[in-house]
Amino acid sequence: MAISPPVEKQQTPSTVVIDSPRPTGRRPLSPRTTSILNWLTVVAGVYVLITAVNVIGAGFSLAAGDQAATLFSFATNPIVGLMIGIVGTALTQSSSTTTSVTVGLVAGGLPLEIAVPIILGANIGTTLTNTLVSLGMIRDKDQFRRGFAAATVHDFFNLLAVAIFLPLEMMFGLLQRLATAAAGGLSGADGGVVTTIFGGIGGAVKAATSPLSNLIKSVLGQIPGPWGGIVMIVLAIALILMVINLIGRKLKALLVGRAKKVLHTAIGRGPVTSIGSGALVTVMVQSSSTTTALMVPLAGSGALTLRQIYPFTLGANIGTTVTALLAAFAFDGALGTIALTAALVHLFFNVLGTLVVYGLPGLRELPLIGATWLSNLAAEKKSAAFAWVIGVFILLPLGLIFVL
Repeated sequence: MAISPPVEKQQTPSTVVIDSPRPTGRRPLSPRTTSILNWLTVVAGVYVLITAVNVIGAGFSLAAGDQAATLFSFATNPIVGLMIGIVGTALTQSSSTTTSVTVGLVAGGLPLEIAVPIILGANIGTTLTNTLVSLGMIRDKDQFRRGFAAATVHDFFNLLAVAIFLPLEMMFGLLQRLATAAAGGLSGADGGVVTTIFGGIGGAVKAATSPLSNLIKSVLGQIPGPWGGIVMIVLAIALILMVINLIGRKLKALLVGRAKKVLHTAIGRGPVTSIGSGALVTVMVQSSSTTTALMVPLAGSGALTLRQIYPFTLGANIGTTVTALLAAFAFDGALGTIALTAALVHLFFNVLGTLVVYGLPGLRELPLIGATWLSNLAAEKKSAAFAWVIGVFILLPLGLIFVL
């Protein structure tokens, strides 16, 4: 009997089921909605910034009592105050944070003669960011030479400005006298329309921010002794760091494209236009570090020359003073005048520094010469670039603080 061969079973290919993406139920936000939310976030950030500065003033007043000068006696040496400003700004990567905190401390009782060198030091410390950005070009010798020069011309200008104005401040109190006179005129009884406008804005801001600041002060004020004030200061500084970071990110998203247009339109049209555009871009993005860091890649690529970038960075110095001026609105009355004085010190230093250093042909060339020399050295010896960054912004300031 013939046995038929076994019939092989045909295996049907398994069907692969691909899951279709499940709807999340969330529609992406429209650009307009995103823009509105970003602007609301910026407004909320400014509100928290002003509130936090107010809390710093109250906290310092509570912690120090009548001993504010004694508490900061280690910083009565102006060089030490200058170094504190450099290190503090280098560590936080924000001169806006340093100056805003200082404005709050002055309103809380910190003597202005101690605050002025700290504010000057913040100008030096803020240049670290764009210097670090230039290190990203270190593999390309020519690109690094151009980028490092564009970054360090800011360093050399601020160092030269401090070398001129710190001795004048120590001998004559130049910045303090100018700022005190201007603040008195803006907030005094004889200021006319300007005083009315300034006082009205200050009063409105104070009324809006008082509920939150009073709530924080009433809660933390229950902590016994000076510890309540110390906790207020720590919390307020943390809030300032957070909101300045947040404001910077949101404004970049909103305005960095427009800021670049301003930059490209204005650069090369003359020093006055470049200074004005640097100030405008910095006010737009609320960060001189961002403004100057935008320039470094353009310089590295050869799109802009060192002489074109130089005045633009000076405008960035002026534009960054707006944050401290905003912070002064945390106070009104006599405290408001004191806080405004501290903020105006920063403004006058940068404006006068630009007029004196950039306005005098002999001085104008010195930052260019220094930046060119250092960038040539760093292009040949990369260790020189790292020595400059670590030495100028960290080791030298800390060493002087401990020695003096």
